[in-house]
Amino acid sequence: MRLVILGGGGFRVPLVYRALLADREPGRVTELVLYDLDAKRLDAITRVLHDLVGNILDAPSITATTDLDEALRGADFVFSAMRVGGLDGRAVDERVAADAGVLGQETVGAGGITYGLRTIPVAVDVAQRIKRLAPDAWVINFTNPAGMVTEAMARHLGNRVIGICDSPVGLGRRVARALGVDLSEAWLDYAGLNHLGWLSGFHVEGVDRLPKLLADGEKLESFEEGKLFGAEWLQAIGAVPNEYLHYYYFNREAVAAGAQRGAFLKTQQERFYADPSLESWERTRLERESTYMAETRDDERDSCDLDGGGYEQVALSLMHAIANDRQATLILNVPNGSTLDAVDGDAVVEVPSVVTANGARPVSVSQIPGHGVGLVATIKAVERATIEAALSGERKHALKALALHPLVDSVAVARRILDTHPYLSGEFRAR
Repeated sequence: MRLVILGGGGFRVPLVYRALLADREPGRVTELVLYDLDAKRLDAITRVLHDLVGNILDAPSITATTDLDEALRGADFVFSAMRVGGLDGRAVDERVAADAGVLGQETVGAGGITYGLRTIPVAVDVAQRIKRLAPDAWVINFTNPAGMVTEAMARHLGNRVIGICDSPVGLGRRVARALGVDLSEAWLDYAGLNHLGWLSGFHVEGVDRLPKLLADGEKLESFEEGKLFGAEWLQAIGAVPNEYLHYYYFNREAVAAGAQRGAFLKTQQERFYADPSLESWERTRLERESTYMAETRDDERDSCDLDGGGYEQVALSLMHAIANDRQATLILNVPNGSTLDAVDGDAVVEVPSVVTANGARPVSVSQIPGHGVGLVATIKAVERATIEAALSGERKHALKALALHPLVDSVAVARRILDTHPYLSGEFRAR
């Protein structure tokens, strides 16, 4: 099986390859193709991958290329992990938003919108090329903002593009650990949009174990989300939110913390790419994981969460379910259908989905908590205005997306961001 990774020079690619090396399932990946615009980054990551192989004789072959069409031809699966504008772009997203007095996180708020504006045209071009050069390929999208990009690509690829994120499975893993159960034995009643979802139930052998956890304040604050939000707040809303909801529930504190992770990661990764090796990659990865959302915590991240987010395992499970027609249930970004009442059927949502050779189909879940319905509907409207702006180049849609976002909430601030962001095309700036 031929797997193509777009953004093949990206720092987290070795996590994917390590999972492929450990995979012994039928229909495993035998050929890995890395595509990236930056040949030096490709060389660095390829060196780390070869170090990972060690004495494994049947390791997937590795090919690196800067030719997108060459990479896509013959693909069975395409893993989209692009970062349009690189970490320079992310750092600018955060800085421009911070200068305007609002949150600049790369998927939440102004940062997510400006990131989407420059990413969606590229993602759509990629989707059109895949449709032409590899029409039978399945696309697994991890390019941020994941839900927004997946919805834009789905206009061309239909159900053959599926979005993934490691946040829901990470949440499930931590709740399972707090409850002392095996995550593989649980069914997660989770619903929302990418980086905007809630765990409303945690079912083991037909029994919802979440109410018992919510009633135990000490146990509730034993894992990351409990520490982030506090037992009192989780008990008040009767659910455990995705960690990214911290930016909504504690927006003032998040803005005041002023963390600009893009600049940190840029400096950190420049050191790695200047002198790449498996040892330096591992050291850099551990530092990256330990500082994840550090501005939201008062203590160090739990050591159990330093092995990586797990998105590579979600991707592998998804590929096997499709390639081997082996049913699996995974939390994915897929078209809503009639699953959630808060958005229409074409809206890409993040919910448990049954995967077979025919793709992913959302299953019935609890509806979004009442207090979050309006927020989800608003963010979906923002996502669609961003897609419209990115594809049309019209300022009015970009202005609408920014101004309507509850973490921007100001037409004047939206105008300032559009007019001062150096990475946005000139069409979005005031004449």
